[in-house]
Amino acid sequence: MTDFYQVLDPKGQLLEDTRNQISEETMLKMYGNMVIVRAFDRKSIHLQRQGRMGTYAPFEGQEASQVGSAMALLPGDWLFPTYRDHAASIVHGQSMTRVFLYWMGHMDGSISPSDRHIMPPCVPIATQMVHAVGTAWASKRKGEPHVSLAYFGDGAGSEGDFHEALNMAGVFKTPTIFFCQNNGYAISVPFSQQSASRTVAQRASAYDIPGVRIDGNDIFAVWLTVKAAMERATAGLGPTLIEAVTYRYGAHTTADDPKKYRDQERLAEEWRSERDPVQRLKVYLEQSGLWNEWKETALQTKVAEQIEAALIEAESYPKSQAADMFKHVYEVPSWMVEEQQKDAIVPEGKRGVLA
Repeated sequence: MTDFYQVLDPKGQLLEDTRNQISEETMLKMYGNMVIVRAFDRKSIHLQRQGRMGTYAPFEGQEASQVGSAMALLPGDWLFPTYRDHAASIVHGQSMTRVFLYWMGHMDGSISPSDRHIMPPCVPIATQMVHAVGTAWASKRKGEPHVSLAYFGDGAGSEGDFHEALNMAGVFKTPTIFFCQNNGYAISVPFSQQSASRTVAQRASAYDIPGVRIDGNDIFAVWLTVKAAMERATAGLGPTLIEAVTYRYGAHTTADDPKKYRDQERLAEEWRSERDPVQRLKVYLEQSGLWNEWKETALQTKVAEQIEAALIEAESYPKSQAADMFKHVYEVPSWMVEEQQKDAIVPEGKRGVLA
């Protein structure tokens, strides 16, 4: 017996009939998206190790949470990612080229497609939750049928912004979806040492909003739960807090060594062999006659080509200049910014070189 909502069990068996809710086309798209973002994640780690990319935050193991939630959104909805939610950004419409650029330290890597509302990855913990409430409130006041989805980890629940965001969203009934990927650790601190609360979802009751705990490795449960939260939000009933229970196989970032604070190899292998989100859906599709090895080979080939094309484009992009740090902050630079730029940048053909 689990203490979270689950539709597709770890063995790829349906626990409830959702075939009238999730089309075969959507299921196949879910699988394709999880395969491509997992390959992207692995490629990015290799690039960092080769010195072609800066510090990188991997997400392998959390694909169902990110892909399922982002696929539920509509084009006009707002997405607020953390530094680990590039899979969600890609699924919602951000190009892999832009994501590569972000991790290569290029400011243009944060530019959202003109037809999407994808915010730059948020590194400060939990601050994006407050921003999501603001855009959701604006959508509500404008009469727009959009929701704002804020991603965060279990560690963000220990920040004041978490409580401020839930409180304001509850008071003004904003169309906000708070999506927690609870992978068990806030870097090196296990959830049991962060909070006396047994779950993240139960905290929703303090703000009189729904709190739902789901299997974050079950993409069907993720997609259906976010869809339900969207319907509630656009009906004017307010926000929802979703806790997706999942696990990250690798390190917090490529600058981290998880073996120092958890039994990394044993836990990762346990989750990978018994609860892997990609394998779970693949088994279901194969048993349903929707997938086979020929299709798998074709997909893997296509994915590799797409990622390589995005990487070539990113590495061919004009390099960042140090002077770029003074851009994109103020519409009209203050005198202080102008003075700092004047003092820091060496002119005469050396644009972008710091003094």
